[in-house]
Amino acid sequence: MSVLPEGLPSLRAVVERHGLAARKSLGQHFLLDQAICDRIVRLAGDLSGVHVVEVGPGPGGLTRALVGSDAASVSAIELDARAVAACEDLAAAVPGRLVVVAGDALRVRVPDLVASPRAIVANLPYNAGTPLLVRWLAEAGCYRCMVLMFQLEVAARLVAAPDSAAYGRLSVLTQLVCEASIVMRLPASVFSPPPKVESAVVRLVPRPEQPRAALFAAIERVTAAAFGQRRKMLRVALKSVGGADLLERAGIDGTRRGETLSVAEFVALAELTLRPA
Repeated sequence: MSVLPEGLPSLRAVVERHGLAARKSLGQHFLLDQAICDRIVRLAGDLSGVHVVEVGPGPGGLTRALVGSDAASVSAIELDARAVAACEDLAAAVPGRLVVVAGDALRVRVPDLVASPRAIVANLPYNAGTPLLVRWLAEAGCYRCMVLMFQLEVAARLVAAPDSAAYGRLSVLTQLVCEASIVMRLPASVFSPPPKVESAVVRLVPRPEQPRAALFAAIERVTAAAFGQRRKMLRVALKSVGGADLLERAGIDGTRRGETLSVAEFVALAELTLRPA
C-alpha cells in the first residue's frame, strides 16, 4: 500500500488556504472526514494495478485516500480552479502518484485518459452526477468497477425493482450493464456545507456481457419515451418509437405502464426498434 507523507495540512486548512467555500452552482458539498473517505475507497475492493479516476475532488479528502491505496495511479478531474490548485499541492507532495486534470468531466472520455484496468471512485457533484453516470454506463465494459456517491434519492433509483416508485430510466440503464448495490449511507451532517438530503454510495460492477452500442442507444430512446410520460399507458408513451405495433410485436400489453416492465422486456422492445417491421 502507498503511504501518504506526514505533515499534510488538514482538509479544513486546505479549504481555508484556497478559499474553497462550497459553490451551489457547482453542486459542491465537501466531505472532510478522512475516515469516511478511507472507508469509501475500501468499498472499491482491491485496487492493485488499477488506474483510478476521481471526479470533483474538491479539497482532496477522497483523493488522499485513493493516493494512499494500492491503485496504480490516480487521476482527478476538477472544474473548479480553486480545487485544482488544492489538488496540485497534493500532487507535489506525492510525486508520480496523482495527475490533476483541469476541466469538465463531461468533456473527458475516461478510457482515453487512463489505461486499463480502470475504476472510477468519486463523490459526484450533485448537478452533474446523472449525466456523468449515463455516459459511463454506455461504456461500462471499460471499467473494473465504479464506486459513486449520489443523493440518496438518486442512489435508490439505480437499484430499484420494477413496479416500485423509484424504478425508472436510470434503474433500467444501470441494471442492464451492472450489478448495483448501495454500500453506504451518509447523513447530511458529515458534509460541509450540509445538503438538504442524505447521500449514499453505490458500487457498480459491470456485467461480463455488455450490450452493443446500438442496443444501448436504443434502450436509452425507449426508456426515455416510456418514463417521459410515466403515467400514460405504453401504447401512448411509446408512440414515438413504434407504439402499439412495437408492443404487439414484443407481446407486451399496451395498457401497461413503463414502471411495470422488467429490464429484459425493455431490451426486447429496444431490439425490435433496430429491426425492420
